Amino acid sequence: MSDPICPLCGRPIPPDARQSMHHLVPRLKGGKGGPTVLLHQICHNEIHATLSEADLARAYHTIDALRAHPRLAKFIRWVAKRPPGFHSKTPGPRRRR
Repeated sequence: MSDPICPLCGRPIPPDARQSMHHLVPRLKGGKGGPTVLLHQICHNEIHATLSEADLARAYHTIDALRAHPRLAKFIRWVAKRPPGFHSKTPGPRRRR
């Protein structure tokens, strides 16, 4: 069986890679029980470092919308050159929730 593919960066997610589920609509904004996607942990961290919960609920609740965000598009181009199991700390502070 092949590894799942991260819908944000398009790289495989090997079993030993850090990974997590992302609620497309934040739980605190009505997304509890809503659609989720499996992402690399580094991709998930970048989403939450870039966008507030309100932004995610209002305008960035699809993979296409996330991929189109300028900062996330730049991140995707960068991380696409890394091995599938790559992880590093997300630079800068997390956005306030």
